[in-house]
Amino acid sequence: MTNTRGFDEPPLDTETLAFLTRPGLRRLWAAARTRLERNGLEPAGTIRLQHLDVEEREALSLLQARPVTGPTATIRLPDLDARLRASAVGRGLVGTLTELGPPLIDRRAARDAAAAERTRLWSTAEAAMASTSLADRPWAHQWLEETRRTGTLTRQPYGTALTTITQAIQTLATLFPGTGPDPTPAAWGRGELATRTTGSAHGLDDGTLLARLVLRGIALAQGAVFPTDAPGRRALWRRASVTPDEVSSTVLTYGLRPRGDTWQETALRERAEYHLETHLTLRELRILQLELPPHTRVHVCENPRVVEAAADAGCTAPLICTSGSATTVVLTLLDALAATGCVLAYHGDFDWPGIALANRMMQRYGAEPWRMGAGDYEYLATRAELQGVPTLPLTGVLVEATWDAELAPAMDVLGIALHEEAALDLLLGDLA
Repeated sequence: MTNTRGFDEPPLDTETLAFLTRPGLRRLWAAARTRLERNGLEPAGTIRLQHLDVEEREALSLLQARPVTGPTATIRLPDLDARLRASAVGRGLVGTLTELGPPLIDRRAARDAAAAERTRLWSTAEAAMASTSLADRPWAHQWLEETRRTGTLTRQPYGTALTTITQAIQTLATLFPGTGPDPTPAAWGRGELATRTTGSAHGLDDGTLLARLVLRGIALAQGAVFPTDAPGRRALWRRASVTPDEVSSTVLTYGLRPRGDTWQETALRERAEYHLETHLTLRELRILQLELPPHTRVHVCENPRVVEAAADAGCTAPLICTSGSATTVVLTLLDALAATGCVLAYHGDFDWPGIALANRMMQRYGAEPWRMGAGDYEYLATRAELQGVPTLPLTGVLVEATWDAELAPAMDVLGIALHEEAALDLLLGDLA
């Protein structure tokens, strides 16, 4: 709550304002502001200023019309309030600090208002749940109590928190209808369910607070552990008969020749023979038996241009593109390939975000660096300089390369960022 008292008074004249804003009074006003905001904006109690310097003693003496000679001063706020009113300032302590700014905040009133909002939020949530099929579900009451305890909702604005909790209750009630202990949930697409309960097809998108709350409810209802990664969250949605979107996100592939005689494996091999790239969805990865011959070396790049150039050049080696930071569908494919014994080799950009992405690939899969050493970087940087190619400055925070201790220092010294296209001819030679 922001104080508005004092705005009806005329502004302070220049001389008075200059006196009140002198450095010697700065600590006094800061301490008085803190005490007032704790006191409900009432000038009560005392403040104690220690280790006063000469300038502060002089300013306090003039303000109080009595000498301050020692290193410590104790100031009663009622006395200071009265002194300000009787002086040329012509207003009390609250009005003075309001004029000096910033606005005062009644923190006691703000705490009371926040507590009242929390009470109203949970009362409304309990009433909403009592009117749904969740009313007799022990897990639902446990979920609501755990949500209350975490404090996640109460850190949101009241309107946002109220909308989120009521939509979460409505979503869970939609998933678990009826009066039985835990009847089989109805089948939903996640976008369809979100539209029904939030009005937006994106209301339950991964990463939103609402989606997290609903998933926690599903986990309690199903006796499952709350997942910490995207594949686990999709699996939990499916346990509640909710189908996540598995077709909009794809991974760009090239040259995959999996074993198997189904039409899917045959189609991939044919596209590889005709040097055609293939975009695979999560849904396809879930039904595809993607098994390459043991120890197949699969190259992984960051930029789609590498795939395009490999196809144009008629390269034969299998290639996966992360298209920047690897998304769930990319990781799902790489997980499947690694699980069948493929050897992954990674190349990315020579900049700090690129090194961070490469670190994650190396650590997750034990991937081999593919032309990503200090020598590779120095060669490419030197070649670019000799060819007169405009260079990009290397910016951001240095990131050590886990696979080559010399790479980050070399990049730091030369200060040049090199995108994957700078090494395109070398990469294509490896893929041929």
